[in-house]
Amino acid sequence: MSQVIEQQRYTCALAAQQTVAAIPKAHPIVHAGPGCADKVWTFAATSAANQGEGYAGGNTISCTNSGETEVVFGGEKKLTNLVSSALKVLDGDLYVVLTGCTSDIVGDDSISVAKRFAKEGYPVVGTETAGFKGNSYYGHNTVVNAIIEQFVGEREVNTQKGLVNVFTVVPYQDPYWRGDLQEIKSLLEAIGLEVNILYGTESEGIKEWENIPNAEFNLLVSPWVGLDTVKLLERKYGTPYLHYPVLPIGAKETSKFLRTVAQFAKLDQDKVEKVIKKEEKRYYEYFEGLIDYYSENRQSIPTELFTVADSTYGVSVANFLVNEFGVIPKGLYLTDNPTKAKQKLVKEIVAEKNEKLADILQFEPDGWNIQEDIKEKIRNPKRAILFGSTWEKILAQQLDAHYVYLSIPIVESVIINKSYVGYRGALTLLEDYFASIYRVGYHGRQVATDRVV
Repeated sequence: MSQVIEQQRYTCALAAQQTVAAIPKAHPIVHAGPGCADKVWTFAATSAANQGEGYAGGNTISCTNSGETEVVFGGEKKLTNLVSSALKVLDGDLYVVLTGCTSDIVGDDSISVAKRFAKEGYPVVGTETAGFKGNSYYGHNTVVNAIIEQFVGEREVNTQKGLVNVFTVVPYQDPYWRGDLQEIKSLLEAIGLEVNILYGTESEGIKEWENIPNAEFNLLVSPWVGLDTVKLLERKYGTPYLHYPVLPIGAKETSKFLRTVAQFAKLDQDKVEKVIKKEEKRYYEYFEGLIDYYSENRQSIPTELFTVADSTYGVSVANFLVNEFGVIPKGLYLTDNPTKAKQKLVKEIVAEKNEKLADILQFEPDGWNIQEDIKEKIRNPKRAILFGSTWEKILAQQLDAHYVYLSIPIVESVIINKSYVGYRGALTLLEDYFASIYRVGYHGRQVATDRVV
């Protein structure tokens, strides 16, 4: 039975318009009622640390703005006219039709409309992303798979040695997605791979998507989002995949990540070890400076961790902070609401990383339930830190605890090119961790006062 939840951390499947907007020179075309696309953009971009419109997002998204006429008589004609106009006016390499609740309820066949244009040689893909069908993650998977099936399609496979397709964080749903993709690509290129990163400024856009069948292997860096996609590619093109279930954050996990990928890809191990040695040397030299700071301020630094994020970032950050930095895990709340089968998979991943994390793991999309549980578990707020959204910031201020932004919604910050991934990302995370003691509450003011005195 469905129920009302408070403080949700995702929106409906139509949020996949942001997945399209993240592909260079790709245009979402929305067949929905007035306001749907704008509300999704407001949540998934503006409320995701003000990430902006990009090339074809925000108020520039084409939409049918379906009304009573389309409900009564159908909206396929209006959609056809909109797609035709978009192809004439908008400079793009790919056009993806997405639907809202209204059009799917009345039975408009948007996929057939898209296919008619595709048969004429236009790069148009059709999807059904009504809100009642699923959340942001469902929409993302639906759109990615539709692009592969309808646009990439049946192609002759010419495998390129060392080429890898990367599937990982969901654009915009992960507020750090641009920086994350840049760092992942940089790490993989450093060990000798050629990378199709698919989204953002590091991507060559449609050229990379068309080249997907030629990859030597697919790399999934996520507990479950994207698993259906790499399995689809294995069936369709015979491409093997490597599933690395957490984001590599910190020296230990990142070095393990690089060695695992290198072994799977049969890369030169000596070259890989040279890269790891160089990166670890830099990392630990910086880390020593942080440890000096920690030693001087250990009475003010929080040690009890509550993490509120989706499975990808929540598990990965908790894994780093607990296993590599030594904080005490108190709450691990995963907000993406995966299926029961995917929940079982995530539980196994977490248990393999740390049994203590597995013991406190909760799948909970309802922010009110999360906050009530945190209030019940928290003992000394001045030694607690909440990694989460603006909602957790508000709670932290109420409790006089510490906080760091990790997951959406984030309405009081701007993220342009920040990442917690890799060696460098982990140092950024620790900077934010330590800086939190100055941000709110008595403890932060006291440390600042001591410094001045």
